[in-house]
Order: sequence, then C-alpha cells, then structure tokens
Amino acid sequence: MAQPRRQSGIVSLLTREDAYVSGPQVLSELRRVIASGAVPPGSPIPLDDVAAFFGVSLIPVREALKTLLGEGLLEHQPRLGYTVTALSQAELDELYIVRGALEAAALEAAVRQATPTDDARARAVHQGLGAAVAAQDAAGFQRASREFHEALLSPCHMPRLLHMLEIAWNLTEPVQTMMRVSAEDRAELRADHEEMLKAFVARDAAWLTAVAAAHHSRLTACISSLSDD
Repeated sequence: MAQPRRQSGIVSLLTREDAYVSGPQVLSELRRVIASGAVPPGSPIPLDDVAAFFGVSLIPVREALKTLLGEGLLEHQPRLGYTVTALSQAELDELYIVRGALEAAALEAAVRQATPTDDARARAVHQGLGAAVAAQDAAGFQRASREFHEALLSPCHMPRLLHMLEIAWNLTEPVQTMMRVSAEDRAELRADHEEMLKAFVARDAAWLTAVAAAHHSRLTACISSLSDD
C-alpha cells in the first residue's frame, strides 16, 4: 500500500480547521506561518503541495502568493518560483525606521481617543509580558510585545495607517528579534512598555511619544548588536 507523501517545509507548519477553505483563509494562514519566523528565509513555497493541503486549486494559492509578494514577505524569480524573503541588515534597519515613524503618528492620535476599555486591554497584555520575562519565555515575549503595541495603537482609529504599520511589522516579524536578544534586553524593553502604559493611561501624549521614541532607540540598538554577532 502506498504511503502518503510526508509533508516538509512550510506545508508541515500549515493548519486548517474547515473542510472548505476559502482564498482569504489560504492567504491568512500562509501569512501567519511566514511571519512566525519558523520558515527560514529563502525557503521555497511549493504551490502544488500547498494547494493539496488546503484542498483547493492552484488559483487561490497563486493569488495568495501574489498578495504576499506585494507585501514583501515573498520574492519571485523566473524558474525558481516563490521563496520567503531574505532581508539584508540595511533593509531591516530601514523597516524599523518606517515602523518607528508610523507608530509615533498612531500613538499620538490613539492616546487622545483611548477609553478605559483600551486601558484594560493594554494592562492585560502587559501582564503577559511580565510573565514571559519571569519565565524567560522568549517566544511568549515576542508575541506579547506585538500585542502590547497593537493595544496602544488601535484606539487611533486610522485604518490606513494601521494597515501600513501591519505590513511593515509583518516584514520584520520573521526575524523574531525578541527571541534573539538577551534576557536583560527583554527586561529593559518590558520596563519601557511599563512606562508607556503609565503615559497611555494618564492620556499624556507628550510623555507617551517621548518614552516610545526612547524605546524605539533601545530596540534599534538591540537589532544593531545582533548584526554584529
């Protein structure tokens, strides 16, 4: 009896919960796996295997890959097909500059429109950051760090800006910066988050943007130190 072909690479990391999978679901799941950092840069995307996994034709897979190509998460070369983007250090530095500028604009608007519900969400995520630091859970800190920033940013109610920020963040996410820095760096970054939370709850835009700028400088310094390793 023939054995089913063993899944490898990105396909082994995909999940599906529904018998019927739509095109947007294919796109969302591929984006999730690539942004997780679990797929090494330069890894190929096997169209046939992805389509077989989701039980769809090649059409929605190609459409999803074209979208991810446009977002910068994938690269495409004739005869080689689609591969996971490999960022140079210069490109990574540039993306963090973009992230910092977009986040500064969103934070200033968000702090002026935030509600007690937003405060509660930010506090809850911040507690998760503390737990991750205490447990030396680098992966948990990576996830909670993004969730914390999103909690502070979402009250800005500027969907186009947030969409651009999401794309920039997704491009840097595969690098998994928070998993590569030292435990001491994570503790200092978490302390920055605590100060940002205080300013956010106080509705002090000047304080928040100043602390966020210092936090971003610390983060970019961490990234530069990684490039020297």
